[in-house]
Amino acid sequence: MPYAAQYLALAPSREEVGRLAGAAVLEFGAPWCPHCQRAQPLIGQALQGRADLAHLKVEDGPGQRLGRSFGVRLWPTLVFLRDGQEQARLVRPQTGAEIRAGVQAISAQTP
Repeated sequence: MPYAAQYLALAPSREEVGRLAGAAVLEFGAPWCPHCQRAQPLIGQALQGRADLAHLKVEDGPGQRLGRSFGVRLWPTLVFLRDGQEQARLVRPQTGAEIRAGVQAISAQTP
């Protein structure tokens, strides 16, 4: 699954995230957030051509349990997962290189 431009209509549960197989990037943010908007080109470029990983874009905010379960406080927050387990985290990315490093952290491991 390549870069997801749109937020999911329904966020997965923490249990569903925990059952993800392989590499995944869980992105927390909001469509109106200026930090999130600025990061989108960087995230898109870093995930371009990466059909080997899932990108789940989750709208976060008050009452959203998934973000709270991951301790998200600032947007965007990227959580890099391998088989449903957090391997790395990046808050408010400033460069594509740091996003690619997170992707590498979950891609370099064998399932």
